[in-house]
Amino acid sequence: MKTSKTSQNRFITLLLTGTPGTGKTWLAKKLSLLLDYAYFDVGLFMKKARLYSSYDRKRRTYVVDEAKLASSLIKVREKSLEAFKASKTGKKGIIFDSHMSHCLPSKYSDLCIVTSCGLKTLQQRLRRKGYSQAKVRENLDAEIFDTCLSEAQENGHKVLNFDSTAAKNSDVKALAGRIKKLVRT
Repeated sequence: MKTSKTSQNRFITLLLTGTPGTGKTWLAKKLSLLLDYAYFDVGLFMKKARLYSSYDRKRRTYVVDEAKLASSLIKVREKSLEAFKASKTGKKGIIFDSHMSHCLPSKYSDLCIVTSCGLKTLQQRLRRKGYSQAKVRENLDAEIFDTCLSEAQENGHKVLNFDSTAAKNSDVKALAGRIKKLVRT
C-alpha cells in the first residue's frame, strides 16, 4: 500500500515497462543510481522463481502466470519496504524492470514509466539481440499498438512516457528530476 504523500522520507516504487528493446534496462539502471533506488530485474526473477505456466518453443519465450507474478512482486516490494523502515538508510525505493512490471497492482506503485523507441531503431536493437524475424515483427507490432502503455493504463497506473530512441545521459537526469517531483508531491 502507498505511504503518505506528504512525507519526504517515504519508500518509492517505480515500474519500468515497455516493449523489449526500448531501453528499459539501460534506463532503470541509470535511474537506480541517480535516485538511490534498488534495481530489480523482473525477467530474471520470473525465471528463477518459475513464475511461468509454460515455455513457448516457437516464440522462444516463457508464458508468464500474471497472477503469480503480481503476488510475488508484492512480496518483493513489501520486503524492500520493511528493510527501508528498519534501517532508514540505504535505498530510498525500488525500480522493477520488465515489460511485465506493470502487472504489479497500481496501489503498490508510485509511478509507471513506459519506454518507447522509434521503429527503425527498435528493429535494429532487436536484430542485434538475435531475435528471429517473427519475434522482431511481434515486438514492432507491440510498439506500434502501445501494448505496454495500454496495459499499464488499464491497470490504473500513473504513467510517464520516455522515448529512448536518441536519449542521452542529460535526458535521464532530467527524467530523474521529474520523477522526484511527481512522487514527492
